[in-house]
Formats: sequence, structure tokens, C-alpha cells
Amino acid sequence: MVALLDNDLARASELAGMPLTEFYTSDEISWLWSIRVDQIDADPESENWAASIVIDDATGTPVGHAGFHAPPTADGMVEIGYSIDPLLRRRGFARATVAALLARCAAEPAVVTVRASISPTNAASLATIAGYGFDHVGEQIDDEDGLEYIFERPAKGSVSA
Repeated sequence: MVALLDNDLARASELAGMPLTEFYTSDEISWLWSIRVDQIDADPESENWAASIVIDDATGTPVGHAGFHAPPTADGMVEIGYSIDPLLRRRGFARATVAALLARCAAEPAVVTVRASISPTNAASLATIAGYGFDHVGEQIDDEDGLEYIFERPAKGSVSA
């Protein structure tokens, strides 16, 4: 993440063991690396929950990132986060990513509830989580994104859409 923050795509690719695209150093997600590096510095356990590279199973190439905002809270809640390279969207990668995140949550004893916070104008993300058992439970104002709908679902249970 530090290499990505330094805009050193060659070093980040070397460390990742695969060629990363300019998506990983783009303005769309560079803010995330800064937040996660600070978070991991403050709480090393966060590294196990931070963003990871999403890989296309068929080709082995990176297509995005996914992870959790933080380790599970005391009451067992985690919030998912993901983004697919804009050049590779509308190919099922986001749905597969949500399914993989939910499968991890189901396998983690400490996770009870999975949350997703999505802007009401983000039709693609709203459609992505549809069918995964999320219930609209409220709203919040995010400092970066403005109004977001809050969705939650139990961690244990079906992960298919």
C-alpha cells in the first residue's frame, strides 16, 4: 500500500507478485491506501481485514480491490468495501467479490453482522448487493460520500445472489 501511495506501480506490482494496472494508483482509490496504512500502523490486526487485490479466477489478473473497513467490532459487525477497475466493470467481478467477502464472514467466528454502506445514487452497487439478503436498516452522512444507505445481513447463511 505504501508503494501505491508513492505512485510506484512497478514496486507495488513486484510486491504483489503480479502486474498491477494504473487503477491501483488512480485518484479513485489512492485515498484508501492512505487510510489503511494509517489504520494498520495504529492497529496491526487491521492488516488481516484491509483491502486486498481482487483477482479474475479465469485469467489470474487483478481486477479491483476488496476488504473490510476494520476488524469485527465488539458486537461482531464488519463493513465490506470493494471497487472494480472501471475498465472491467459489468462482467460479474463485483458480485463475485461480494460473494467472496460474505463467504469469509461466514467462516469467521467473530463476525455476526455484515454491513454495506452505499450512496442512493450508486445504482450499480445497489444492484450488486441485491439478492444477498441485505436489509436496508438506516442512513448516514459520510464525510467523503454524503448520504449513504446502510444495509446489513447476518454473517452466517447463504452467500448466493
